[in-house]
Amino acid sequence: MNISIFDSTGPIMIGSSSSHTAGAARLARIAALIAGGPFSRVSFGLHGSFAKTYRGHGTDRALVFGALGYREDDERLPQAFELAKHAGLAYDFYEINLEGAHENTAKITFFLNDGSRQEIVGSSIGGAQIVIHRINGFETDFTAQSPALFISQQDRPGTVSDVTAVLADYRINIGVMKVSRKEKGGLALCTIETDDPIPEEAVQRLKKVRHVLSAQAVNLMEEDE
Repeated sequence: MNISIFDSTGPIMIGSSSSHTAGAARLARIAALIAGGPFSRVSFGLHGSFAKTYRGHGTDRALVFGALGYREDDERLPQAFELAKHAGLAYDFYEINLEGAHENTAKITFFLNDGSRQEIVGSSIGGAQIVIHRINGFETDFTAQSPALFISQQDRPGTVSDVTAVLADYRINIGVMKVSRKEKGGLALCTIETDDPIPEEAVQRLKKVRHVLSAQAVNLMEEDE
């Protein structure tokens, strides 16, 4: 059995728990990247262990810190609330019961400056690893181990092939693709994990594809992969 030294010692981080602090910060940071546009308010619904111990383990500060865009190994994590005040970010926490969810799960709602909102549900599963389970009610299984595209679209024939054709033009190889929809012909979310970062030019082209409503790229730094 191959075991990495990181599986034994854990990640470089600030805080007492890889799941409740480092993982929480990373979860909020990746969620903010998925949300995209600027926001001035974020609401954290905490489930399970997150809800019961978030003050003691610093999960509240970690989530705010990550939402601000800071990495989990940044030594300023204990000053998260002060940094949020300086940045003009409002935040709140509440307890929520998400049936069947991992005990370290948060429902994070970003209130964007354009009046829209982005709702992301994800879990910190240990060792600072995370899983994004849902985006605006659509199921996904994004583990933030590779660059990814999140495309909101109308469920119409040919849309997915038009999207992949754009990626082919940029020689971007698809590693994983998942399309989630609530009903036939309605709204759908296409999650595409790629081997290479997605250039902004490709994102702008994707936004112009027929039946595509929005496209957001999450190009993770080397330290994330």
